[in-house]
Amino acid sequence: MIRFDVFTIFPDLLAPYLSASVLGRARQAGLLEVYLHDPRDFTIDRHRTTDDVPYGGGGGMVMKAEPIFRALQATVGEALHDTPVILLTPQGRPFRQSIALELAGHRRLALLCGRYEGVDERIRQHLATDEISIGDYVVTGGELPALIVIDAVTRCLPGVLGDENAAANDSHAGGLLEYPHYTRPSDFQGWTVPDVLLSGDHARIASWRRRQAIERTWRRRPDLLEHADLTPEDRQVLDEIRKSEPGAQSSPPEE
Repeated sequence: MIRFDVFTIFPDLLAPYLSASVLGRARQAGLLEVYLHDPRDFTIDRHRTTDDVPYGGGGGMVMKAEPIFRALQATVGEALHDTPVILLTPQGRPFRQSIALELAGHRRLALLCGRYEGVDERIRQHLATDEISIGDYVVTGGELPALIVIDAVTRCLPGVLGDENAAANDSHAGGLLEYPHYTRPSDFQGWTVPDVLLSGDHARIASWRRRQAIERTWRRRPDLLEHADLTPEDRQVLDEIRKSEPGAQSSPPEE
């Protein structure tokens, strides 16, 4: 079981997604707990102010440090010393499946959702223990990134998915993109399912799927192959795929 404490001034944005599909079932099964905390509830002025103009001028507003610090201290309390506090920010380390697996090893995580021009730098310096980005682009706030982190991490937990091997077969789980899938009918408008998938030969199917995953990764995300978990047989398959391309050369022999 894992618990997320999410700090956002728009908690209503997250609630519907957290109640549906895989995450909803995980919460009902007691495998996932998510608590939404609004920093406005921890302000001390009558306007419940959570942002202010930046020192030095410039456009936009900046999330204030005080409400977020108070919110963390009041809700996480003594557990704060061993709870990762993750700031969702375009400046963070790129989120990957390996990070989802890493975070799934914790019992509790705190997610800070920024808004506007970002957060007061003192939150980054003295409160956040990690910073995560979901990609090289900017969205309106940290709520969507928080949902992505919660979803990806929860899928890594034992018992969350119906098939215990499902997470291991997902794209990126072993450093490769996932192989193609087909379902009924076997012939749709003349487009047919590969014969091997209809053969009932599980060894051939597994071999075909592995080759497809390697080839798809090589064609779409060759950068992933540098760190993929490849066996000697996988590397032989990859070399065959490379050599099948017109004008291609085989990879140099390993030393």
